[in-house]
Amino acid sequence: MDVFAARVDEAPPSGLESLQVHHVTPVGDGDPSSHAAAIAALNDELAALLDRAGPYDLVYERYSLWSLAGMEHAATAGIPGLLEVNAPLIEEQAAYRGLRDAGGADRVAARTFRAASVLLAVSTEVATWLERRGAAGDRVHVIPNGVDAERFRPDVRPATPGPPGSFTVGFVGSMKPWHGLDVLVEAFARLQERAPDARLLLVGDGPARAAVCADLAARGLAGVVHCTEAVAPHEVPGLLTSVDAAVAPYPQATGFYFSPLKVYEYLAAGRAVVASRVGQLETVIRHDVNGLLCPPGDAGALAAALERLRCEPALRARLGRAARATVLYKHTWDAVAARVLELAAAVEV
Repeated sequence: MDVFAARVDEAPPSGLESLQVHHVTPVGDGDPSSHAAAIAALNDELAALLDRAGPYDLVYERYSLWSLAGMEHAATAGIPGLLEVNAPLIEEQAAYRGLRDAGGADRVAARTFRAASVLLAVSTEVATWLERRGAAGDRVHVIPNGVDAERFRPDVRPATPGPPGSFTVGFVGSMKPWHGLDVLVEAFARLQERAPDARLLLVGDGPARAAVCADLAARGLAGVVHCTEAVAPHEVPGLLTSVDAAVAPYPQATGFYFSPLKVYEYLAAGRAVVASRVGQLETVIRHDVNGLLCPPGDAGALAAALERLRCEPALRARLGRAARATVLYKHTWDAVAARVLELAAAVEV
């Protein structure tokens, strides 16, 4: 297996040391007058690399704004081209990061979606977006994200265990505006008023971090909060088993399209999960069966759910066991890979 990437932050993980990694030149969102030439150069470079390194049995690509050579190479070579789509990237880029060459992004998307044999959407909402953008419905399939259930386990040694008798609430992820951290801070403050033994573990970094830390400090909660900033992936399992309840407090959002990795990691680690009742989360988490669901944006409901878990250790244990069972049943990466290969085998080339 070969990997083509614009950026590789770390060495391949254990078991994948034999991967051949090919580096391609990244393309940003430049001025439309010159951006078309940069896109063409990127795709010419990638096409040449694929031609030299092949032949391949299939091409699997994660959709990005400016790459189309992978799917067009597969179509030309007469092999399956599978495109994983994690988000409505064009609208997301425009809303959160700025998009100067919207026309170029539209054209790349149209060509890429047309060339792909199979489009793999991580949620129903992403699948709907693909179909609105012209992808044929019979080529669009929903496969949510998964988790490595051997790495995320309930028996991993806790990295930062709390004091005896304490109750630790945890959040893992990039601290971005759409993660509902303001709601978490308010909910935790309410919990702390009733339960001084409550603690908060925040794992991650991002643009909302400074505001979150300032809010916690202003409320006098800095002494019961542990913020780790960004951590290496191998540290996350032990941090998760350090918490009693793990939260995904997403705010209300029209067309919530995420398939949050953090939630699958929480479940695999056997944590008692509290998540917002939005989008795909309603199908992954069944209230009072393998987790608790709250109305999005409702700090009072989130605080009440956390207080319930604090007071009922048996409930935490039951939800944690069911959470782990949910992952083992259908949300491991092995299960995801098996479904992907099944779809690839069905492609008529």
